[in-house]
Amino acid sequence: MLAEEPPLPPGGRRGEEGPGAGPRAGMEARGMCLPRGPEHLCFDKDEFMKPDFDVDHFVSDCRKRVQLEELRDDLELYYKLLKTAMVELINKDYADFVNLSTNLVGMDKALNQLSVPLGQLREEVMSLKLCVSEGIRAVDERISKQEDIRRKKMCVLRLIQVIQSVEKIEKILHSQSSKELSLLEANRPLLTGQILERIATEFNQLQFHAVQSKGMPLLDKVRPRIAGITAMLQQSLEGLLLEGLQTSNVDIVRHCLRTYATIDKTRDAEALVGQILVKPYVDEVIVEQYVQSHPNGLQAMYNKLLEFVPHHCRLLREVTGGAMSSEKANTVPGYDFLVNSVWPEIVRGLEEKLPSLFNPGNPDVFHEKYTISMDFIQRFERQCGSQASVKRLRLHPAYHSFNNKWNLPVYFQIRFREVAGALEAALSDSLEEAPAGSSYCLLATHLVWVSLLKCWSDHMFLPLLAHRLWKFTLQILARYSVFINELLLRPISNESAKDNKKSVATSSKESSVNPNLSEDQGNGTSPETQRLPSISNTQLVYVAADLDRLKEQLPELLEIIKPKLEMIGFKNISCITGALEDSQASLSASMPTLNNKIIQDLSESCFSCLKSALEVPRHYRRTNKEVPTKASSYVDNALKPFYRLQNEYKDMLKQPRIHQWLESALSESTQKYYETVSDVLSSVKKMEESLKRLKQARKTVIPNHVSSNGGMSDDNKIRLQLALDVEYFGDQMQKMGLQTSNIKSFSALLELVIAAKDQTTVEQP
Repeated sequence: MLAEEPPLPPGGRRGEEGPGAGPRAGMEARGMCLPRGPEHLCFDKDEFMKPDFDVDHFVSDCRKRVQLEELRDDLELYYKLLKTAMVELINKDYADFVNLSTNLVGMDKALNQLSVPLGQLREEVMSLKLCVSEGIRAVDERISKQEDIRRKKMCVLRLIQVIQSVEKIEKILHSQSSKELSLLEANRPLLTGQILERIATEFNQLQFHAVQSKGMPLLDKVRPRIAGITAMLQQSLEGLLLEGLQTSNVDIVRHCLRTYATIDKTRDAEALVGQILVKPYVDEVIVEQYVQSHPNGLQAMYNKLLEFVPHHCRLLREVTGGAMSSEKANTVPGYDFLVNSVWPEIVRGLEEKLPSLFNPGNPDVFHEKYTISMDFIQRFERQCGSQASVKRLRLHPAYHSFNNKWNLPVYFQIRFREVAGALEAALSDSLEEAPAGSSYCLLATHLVWVSLLKCWSDHMFLPLLAHRLWKFTLQILARYSVFINELLLRPISNESAKDNKKSVATSSKESSVNPNLSEDQGNGTSPETQRLPSISNTQLVYVAADLDRLKEQLPELLEIIKPKLEMIGFKNISCITGALEDSQASLSASMPTLNNKIIQDLSESCFSCLKSALEVPRHYRRTNKEVPTKASSYVDNALKPFYRLQNEYKDMLKQPRIHQWLESALSESTQKYYETVSDVLSSVKKMEESLKRLKQARKTVIPNHVSSNGGMSDDNKIRLQLALDVEYFGDQMQKMGLQTSNIKSFSALLELVIAAKDQTTVEQP
């Protein structure tokens, strides 16, 4: 029976199914391939199997190659091929589709018949599983019983071994005691050492089995015998070791130490040496009266303690491999008598018999004792046989106990108060000058530098306090920086008041007598400033010189600090350098304010005299004075502070800084001087014009204050005097090494007086 032709898709046109259509999707899911078509088709049959197949895109793509009529013919042709292939596929599996329902008839009955035997099989499997579980449990019980029997057997065997070892050791000891007299007469101590080694080997096994049999009743009965053997063995070993040390018998000492190592009692041997050999020597050497009565008593005591090792420990070091000449084949490892015997006794003797050694009350004595003691430790470490021995020494509790006895924080606090107290007193008192021979001007700065050097001097520095001393160094520099800033807040005392004009002195006196009036006018100082002590301009110059000197010497301080820090293993020197540069920058930050204060004081002192130019008209009006030929005296008075600065302080200040102060101060005072001279000349000109107008108004002859012999008028004398003053002012600045072109307003001032002078020349008949 053939299958019917499948119906057309909706729309009446074949081959126009959308993407994912039923037949195409089904074929794609089953992995089926489309039948091949003729070669002349205008499209590829695989286009229909693509997941993203689109009809519109397919048609537009084919239209680029052929006409629609040709495309339609090719599609109809391929449709017929597809229809034929589909019919053949259905006819091929048609019989199986028809017989499917027939083959399933009676399937329920067959399944029911299988359920009974399957249930029986399940019961048999469960029964077998139960039997196997019981067998496994029985095997586990037997294995557990056998394990218990094995453990009990091992306990019995260990107890038997303990009893046998005890009996064997007792037999050896009994045999030794019966032959003791003959052995002593034969003078054969080596035999005793060999017997002790045999006993030690057996005792070691006895100890092992006794530990494994701990808690057994039989062991408790045997324990008194074991204790007796232990005491006898310990006593014999101690006696033999002392005999070997006293007679310097290397073989006895070697056998004895090897026996101690065999029974794992090396620490007992080291403790015995410390008590019998080291302690008497230490008690004899460490005597407090001797240390206090002799100038170098502590150093001599340490030297005697160091002599103990080469004189009394040579034999032990040779046997244990601590000496350079000892042969490794005959050495007994596991001992370090210097670390575990000698050093603890030395520390005990120092702590008990010399308690004043660690007293930090006197910092100088404490520093000396600490330095000598640390040197003693280094020399003791050099006597150790190896680096491993040195490491064990540094890890020993007695080593830490000895170092902790030195109360370094208290020592630092005493030193801190000693240095900081003197420095703070100098910073708080009046500004005294530094002592003769100092590179500084002020006592405060001198003590700052001395304190910095003292922190890192050999008489105060201790390696373990390096971090505290470095912090103290920065604190000193910070305190000095605060001190400088406090000085800059003080008002300047007027040292040159006696050189000023009477009017200026009177004005200053009135302002100081009646300060409230000045405050009411807004020109006075604040109450806080009035309570501050004053500072002179000389002291300000000293401060500037000290700041420059201190900043120059800070790199020298760094070179002193570097070896101290490298000695303790500190390598980050750049961090120290950066911190010191920060302190230097903090000091430098005060320089601009200090410079301005000094410049302001110089400028005010100078202008207090220069403003006497206002008095020039009074000296020449109606006085009939001669024509001026030289500068006024107020110019020299105005330049006195500058001469003093340049002459008296040239050795303590750098020339560039002096020139900076001179130029800045002269620039400020010259600007004010220019304004004063300009006002005077303007006043003279106004007076002259006023007299001319008055003469024209009265039409009478009014003398222009001309001398009787027809000389220069008073106004022209004033102009000439001002010109002479300014020219002399400029000449003196050049003599001081300054360029007048660098002085602000001086060029304008000079042009002003030259113009006035030229006017005087023009008006001469």
